[in-house]
Amino acid sequence: MVEIRETPMGGKLRDFLDVVSEIYKDDRHFIRPLDMDLGDRLNPKKNPLFKHAEGTTFTAYQNGRCVGRITAQIDHDHIERYKDATGFFGFLDTIDDAEVTKALLERAETWLRAKGMKFIRGPVSLSINEELGCLVEGFDHPPALMMPHHHPYQAKLIEQAGYVKEKDFYAWRYEVGEMSKRVRRAQTDFRAMPEVVARQFDMKNLGRDVDLAVDIFNDAWSDNWGFVPLTRDEAKKMASDFRMILVPELTRIVTIDGEPAAFAVAIPNINEIVRDLDGKLFPFGALKLLYRLKVEGAKSGRLALLGIRKKFRFVRKYAAMSAFLYADMNDAGKKCGMTWGELSWTLEDNAPVNTGIRLLGATKYKVYRVFTKPLTSEVAA
Repeated sequence: MVEIRETPMGGKLRDFLDVVSEIYKDDRHFIRPLDMDLGDRLNPKKNPLFKHAEGTTFTAYQNGRCVGRITAQIDHDHIERYKDATGFFGFLDTIDDAEVTKALLERAETWLRAKGMKFIRGPVSLSINEELGCLVEGFDHPPALMMPHHHPYQAKLIEQAGYVKEKDFYAWRYEVGEMSKRVRRAQTDFRAMPEVVARQFDMKNLGRDVDLAVDIFNDAWSDNWGFVPLTRDEAKKMASDFRMILVPELTRIVTIDGEPAAFAVAIPNINEIVRDLDGKLFPFGALKLLYRLKVEGAKSGRLALLGIRKKFRFVRKYAAMSAFLYADMNDAGKKCGMTWGELSWTLEDNAPVNTGIRLLGATKYKVYRVFTKPLTSEVAA
């Protein structure tokens, strides 16, 4: 028998946080996220997402032992934009047991149905601008920072609970090295344009540059599937969280005739240096993290954000802008001692972006899937 317990966001989440260590104890590729970070994200008092969202958490128990977890949440900005009465589930991690997975999903469904939702979609943890998808390919690689990881059985259990594929997302692996002559020429020619200025983020004026990046991001990504604008408060919280690990050399803002036109942000993949901390920064984890960051450094990074304002995207003269950004990120990573990077995520049906990334020499090495299910018989029919 499966018992499901609900804990409000911001409540005592010890079982919710700890259960993954049991679920993935035999998976050498799993890296537990830092409890402090995840706890803040699940706290409405600390996560500005909850200014336009609401949610709850559930944990599953068998014989008194915690065996799974899930969140259910509603993003009211999504509802306002799409008018689709869709709620979300996230952070679904379970043992290999169909009854446990179904019980957790059913509790999330019941919670969302009571809020008037007609569809459920996920995993989305907690929004389209955070972690999303269930890993369906690439289980033999550890997750990059802010990317999920799952056992091969997890997606199958979701499908057994009545869910179908909604969308796949790709993660690409890129080996830092020398770029092709074509890309180098594009990088040089673009940089030489007199109206073009490219610079890194100014850490002394990080708030200003974050605002610029948010404006570009919300314009560049506005036509993407599932897009919900990133608020300035969310972006500032993200910048605050990453300030300790942010490397200015791994950031770019491009202006054309003084107008912000594009940006890119890569972050050191600290997952590779927190693996042995088991999610804990205290009592000594924080010191280990700081030492490893400052002395050893991360050998990989994740290109997490890149956007080109739409008015410049299809101007022939500036067609090399994306190649320029990728080349600059490659060079910066090389100077920082990084050997490879992950580009994630991209939509499965975004052919231009996926083709461009492939031409740069990156390899698709992970696939994440978002599932959906109707919540009422009327909608299902």
